[in-house]
Amino acid sequence: MSFATTDLCDDNPALLEEGGLAVLPPLFLHFGLHAKFSGPARTLKVFEDNALVRATLETPGDGHVLVIDGGASMRRALVGGQLGLLAQNNGWSGIVVNGCIRDSGEINACAIGVRALGLHPQKSSKKGEGEREVRVCIAGVTVAPGDWIYADADGVLVAQQKLA
Repeated sequence: MSFATTDLCDDNPALLEEGGLAVLPPLFLHFGLHAKFSGPARTLKVFEDNALVRATLETPGDGHVLVIDGGASMRRALVGGQLGLLAQNNGWSGIVVNGCIRDSGEINACAIGVRALGLHPQKSSKKGEGEREVRVCIAGVTVAPGDWIYADADGVLVAQQKLA
């Protein structure tokens, strides 16, 4: 995986201007062994409930990035160590959480990349409420299923197409 988000921005000024490429605001912390990851997005919209997160990560990831719009809640964690292992073992490239994670030590031992707003020790509810494969808005940036996510130490990009 040879890309740098800085180069992708420099090489695609028209896409940045026209909205085909967007940069998530620098709100996200890095977790997991992979500081750099990319892949097409699969999306979830949930709020303080991670039953759909688990169900999704139990499926083959095939190099996708799971983008979870958790409403930026800072009151519960949506991803923990068990889900980090599921993501790793099922071939997910990474996870972007518009919310919190927990079990950071366990997630940091997983061969995936994770971005989240913060850490919270309380687990989420398990009611199964939420939506799959819908457009979500993460910190003012729209992410649609199939958009490409590029993450590295400098930030997270959302592209409407795979970038060269």
